[in-house]
Amino acid sequence: MVDPAGGHEPVALARIMLDAGASVMQLRLKDAPGRELLAAARAIAAICRERGAMLIVDDRADIAMLAGAAGVHLGQEDLPLEAARRLIGRDMLIGISTHSAEQAVAAERGGADYVGFGPLFPGGLRNNTAGKGLTMLREVRAAVSVPIVAIGGITEATVPEALAAGADACAIITDVVRAPDIAAKARALLALHRSP
Repeated sequence: MVDPAGGHEPVALARIMLDAGASVMQLRLKDAPGRELLAAARAIAAICRERGAMLIVDDRADIAMLAGAAGVHLGQEDLPLEAARRLIGRDMLIGISTHSAEQAVAAERGGADYVGFGPLFPGGLRNNTAGKGLTMLREVRAAVSVPIVAIGGITEATVPEALAAGADACAIITDVVRAPDIAAKARALLALHRSP
């Protein structure tokens, strides 16, 4: 995730992650004005295209479309999936944040290309007091066939558990952006995702 929580400039952070081997990243700038978000998204999307990687923009289908990103990730309170699909068309990905098997099924039926599921564990950027847990992740995996991206409180130590419970990938913010060596942390996490 490209998020300023660690105090890093977004485009520079994206470059570090791409240099480390990331092939998909999500731009998450919750408090940025639209103009600033668009500028960052355009710059990162261009770098991603050069490197054969994909950029997903958090919350803003309009910004994703204008930046030429690969897709948008929407929360339960954001633009409805059907409206976002009408706006961006079929060529861009749409991911939906979910917190239960029911929400994941609804997202899949609505045409989501993938679902985010979480918060998986306590902690994380939002300091969640509780997580949905691995049992619920397994329930979501059994309920949907689209890819699942687990998020929330996930660290290098817990990635293997999340993948074993059915996640196809893990979205990680805190463990990456607050690492003393972001590139080394990203490489270590990517190695976990690629191991059999």
